[in-house]
Amino acid sequence: MIVVGLTGSIGMGKSTTARMFAEAGIPVNDADAVVHDLYRAEAVAPIGKAFPGTVVDGQVDRQELSRQLAAEPSRFPELEAIVHPLVRARETAFVKKHQSAGDDIVLLDIPLLFEVGVENRVDVIVVVTCDPQVQQDRVLARPGMTMEKFELIRSRQIPDQEKRNKADFLIDTGQGLEAARERVHQIIVALRSGMRSEKSDA
Repeated sequence: MIVVGLTGSIGMGKSTTARMFAEAGIPVNDADAVVHDLYRAEAVAPIGKAFPGTVVDGQVDRQELSRQLAAEPSRFPELEAIVHPLVRARETAFVKKHQSAGDDIVLLDIPLLFEVGVENRVDVIVVVTCDPQVQQDRVLARPGMTMEKFELIRSRQIPDQEKRNKADFLIDTGQGLEAARERVHQIIVALRSGMRSEKSDA
């Protein structure tokens, strides 16, 4: 079974691209969705202890947690030390389940794949990218988003060009939905034909 890691900076269209893989029949494990679920389950108690005031009605209040982290960005590693092992456990269970089911490809949607150094957990890396201005326009159109928030998020992500350099396959979402969907199908076909990278030296 081929384990594909899908990543890309904020606003690049990664979530939309992950849905396209799912629509094409590829099982997808969405790290963000797993975190949302953990914030209502296993992560509640340890986060509430480490970040007082962040648990409301038995679940983590993401806005309050974001506010505390924005005030003290140095505490991000503390949160990651709680959340990442829980995410990893869910991810491992997902891969094992689909391996047992006989699936030939699974996709792990991991926003911070490079940032947290988990390239070794996947066989192939697909990076979603687009023009920087398109990225900025998309992000600033989100409810409650400000340039300051955007810059804080971007400061924690390695530059797009660096991600592109490390990718086995690229998907440019700036060309429209149909072009991105066609590219997803091309990559699935390439993987099933035995290709593991479009880089000339691979």
